[in-house]
Amino acid sequence: MSIAIVDVAPLAEAGDPAPVLLTVEEAARCLRIGRTTCFALIRTGQLESLTIGGLRRVPADAPAAYLARRRAEQRAA
Repeated sequence: MSIAIVDVAPLAEAGDPAPVLLTVEEAARCLRIGRTTCFALIRTGQLESLTIGGLRRVPADAPAAYLARRRAEQRAA
């Protein structure tokens, strides 16, 4: 199974390395979905996230992994 590429480079400031963690809003932008939908995916466990202190963060590779799973599910259906 291949992992889809989701470009997170535009989320970084010029000259900064690509982010390792995304905010929920940034992850939603990567997936072209709304913030509420992104939180729903997190709540159901479909989109990986973690809490650091009181902040919810999404690993930068999680949106691509989510898309790969969805594509595999649709192909199998």
